[in-house]
Amino acid sequence: MNMTADLKTGKAVTGLNAAAVTDWVFDLDNTIYPARSSLFPRVAARMTEFIMAHFDLAETEAAEMKTRLFRAYGTTMRGLMTEYDMEPDEFLHFVHEIDLSDVVADPELDSLLARLGGRKHIYTNGTVRHATRILGAFGIRGHFDFIFDIVASDHIPKPNPQPYALFVEQSGIVPQTSVMIEDMARNLEPAAALGMQTIWLVSDHDWAAKGAGE
Repeated sequence: MNMTADLKTGKAVTGLNAAAVTDWVFDLDNTIYPARSSLFPRVAARMTEFIMAHFDLAETEAAEMKTRLFRAYGTTMRGLMTEYDMEPDEFLHFVHEIDLSDVVADPELDSLLARLGGRKHIYTNGTVRHATRILGAFGIRGHFDFIFDIVASDHIPKPNPQPYALFVEQSGIVPQTSVMIEDMARNLEPAAALGMQTIWLVSDHDWAAKGAGE
């Protein structure tokens, strides 16, 4: 079942028996916090900065390269690894060291997560450290039992199907009683193929809609 929703209001979520869900699998960036926030643009800006320094490019050229690699490979990092044989650790550390000093705890989100029965997990194309910092800044780290990151997936990003099976194995979820929540429609397709119900958080970004209704 593919549904669209707003994480806080639950708008447009129909046909979901939340009481029967044993595990909730959340994406991190632009899902746990809204796409309209400034957090992921901070990560994206640091990606551009990293590419500028590494390849000696102007900002416009670096931004275009970042976008091209993201669209071709699922993450900019995977593109750098594939096309330029780059080791991922330095890139991952640099781009995720964003300033979170202006982020405040979100009691509404905390309450929403508390009302959801079952276990809760993060499946992110970022790192565990990045996820832990974000969740801590919003005051919701304690809700999550397991974080599966890009390192655990052997640097193979969503929506490649292989790491989804690894996530299922490591988290111990049962796909048929689990729900995955994402802002990028194409990242839900492998989850649905495994038997999960899926919720797509609709945004205004065209790239987020790729795979919706296909």
